[in-house]
Amino acid sequence: MVPTAPNQVWSIDFMSDSLVDGRKYRLLNIIDDFNRESLAIEVDTSLPSLRVIRTLDRLASQRGKPANIRCDNGPEFISHKLEEWCNGKEITLQFIQPGRPMQNAYIERKNGSMRRELLNAYMFNSLVEVRYLTEEWRTDYNEERPHKSLGYKSPLRYAEQYYKGLLNDQQLYPQTPKENYSKI
Repeated sequence: MVPTAPNQVWSIDFMSDSLVDGRKYRLLNIIDDFNRESLAIEVDTSLPSLRVIRTLDRLASQRGKPANIRCDNGPEFISHKLEEWCNGKEITLQFIQPGRPMQNAYIERKNGSMRRELLNAYMFNSLVEVRYLTEEWRTDYNEERPHKSLGYKSPLRYAEQYYKGLLNDQQLYPQTPKENYSKI
């Protein structure tokens, strides 16, 4: 399903890496498939299902809940807690087939860019450093980076264009409770 509006499908996935001292850490990536906007990158040594839910809750309260969440079959995603949370919010949880990451292509593409441009480019000494640079990277990714699939617009510019189109449609076809008229 190719989304035609924001919040139709969010994709979530994990990445992992190591600090200079060898300690491992994980990154939870969440994007809106419509405009490829990176909604969050959570960084920590452990990101259990309750942390995933807390992050999704925060995002849903900020921008509205998604209709669908697409993910792989990782233990944090197949937990009953995430399933219950999604059911309570009336969100459909869509699992990709095992071994088929191309079924979650939007987030896999973002993960690849993040791996090349950030995780492989720096040697991190602390989680604070990872969090700071991932947020800086996320801001650049959303605000400045043109995407060929979005007509060479950044995710935020693409969303702005979408919302301007909605506004123009409302001006062309205004509706009132008692009358149905247009300016055409």
